[in-house]
Amino acid sequence: MLNRRDFTRAIVTLGAASLPGVRVFAQDKKPLRIGFSIAQTGGLGPGGKSGLVAMEVWRDTVNAKGGVLGRPVELVSYDDQSNAALAPAIYSKLVDVDKVDLLLSPYGTNVAGPVVPFAKERGRVLFGMAAIAMNEKIGYDRYFSIGPWGPDPQLTYQSFFQLAKENGLKRVAILAASAEFQQTAANGGRRLAKDNGMQVVFDQQYPANTTDFSGLLQALQQAQPDVVYVCSYPAESAAIVRGIDEVGLPDTVQLFGGGMVGVQNANLLESLGSRLNGIVNYDLFSIEPKMQQPGSAEFLAAYAQKAAAAKVDPLGHFVQPYWYVAGQVIQASVEATGGTDDKALAAWLHANEVQTIVGPIRFGPKGEWTENRVLMSQFEGVANNDVDQFRKPGKLKIVAPDRYRSAPFKHPFAAARA
Repeated sequence: MLNRRDFTRAIVTLGAASLPGVRVFAQDKKPLRIGFSIAQTGGLGPGGKSGLVAMEVWRDTVNAKGGVLGRPVELVSYDDQSNAALAPAIYSKLVDVDKVDLLLSPYGTNVAGPVVPFAKERGRVLFGMAAIAMNEKIGYDRYFSIGPWGPDPQLTYQSFFQLAKENGLKRVAILAASAEFQQTAANGGRRLAKDNGMQVVFDQQYPANTTDFSGLLQALQQAQPDVVYVCSYPAESAAIVRGIDEVGLPDTVQLFGGGMVGVQNANLLESLGSRLNGIVNYDLFSIEPKMQQPGSAEFLAAYAQKAAAAKVDPLGHFVQPYWYVAGQVIQASVEATGGTDDKALAAWLHANEVQTIVGPIRFGPKGEWTENRVLMSQFEGVANNDVDQFRKPGKLKIVAPDRYRSAPFKHPFAAARA
């Protein structure tokens, strides 16, 4: 016997089930709740907003197919305002009040730092979102990085230095912001320069959020480097690129870029335009034909539609795919283990490869990828005020590593810019 409320629910469910394209979840299936903070304001806000849209694309895609183990996916997210100090309280709420099943870290190394010790204390699996070297010192066996940094995060940009070595370049200048992410990258650059027999002839740390680089660029003239390795955040990256127009670089410079965050985003691609030509910088995702993977085109199409409505980065060619990848990794591990037990999920992820829209992923002992897949791409033939030019291959050509190369490296820098 059904009471009136149960009878009405049954009729609605049966009616919905008869509609084409509508998935009905079992009444006894609780949502699979995924919790995280992600900047919607502050310096990381633009990237965080587009990352959230990408995660919503995965949620909508998987829910349209019946969810994960028949459970509808629910995202529980908070704006951490790009402020690491807010993260501990947010994650305590996610675990103790919201009772989420799984955790993603905050977006970015500089905000994610405090969350790894918290996850370890609570014994929770944690997926690191665009965070480098978060687990180097802690060694937590339930941490998994959703980023192609490879087994040694300090060597994230190794293909930049391999490209320099291939072309006989010896004199390296390093410019790096005084923030954790950039300093990790700078330390890696010093190590890579030494390992490849190069001499560091200029090494300058500058305050984060610096907007005037004329003095640094003028000082660089005296060093006469042939490689300039830059570790910067978006506002700094834009200021450095504009500074090159004003101050210039030594004629000796052959290779410029490496670790500049932000020039992968649509707003800077459009506003900097032709100033970017010749720069060789890291990429996490590429639409060059050699890099296409099953499902990547479908993701980009769905993302573009949702991004237009949300008024966020329209391209989705940088960190955005990795939020979708996080969802794919979660789905694979939950379905394989039959639930959300942290111990079981961690054991499965350490032992198995996961197929994603950026290719197959296998995690090493510290939760980093067993293979470094960070790309170096060179801007070529970029026009001004045209973001749509980046929707087709050819403007960002992969020049390293060898196995993904789609075009030869053009140098010296002055000639590559022309």
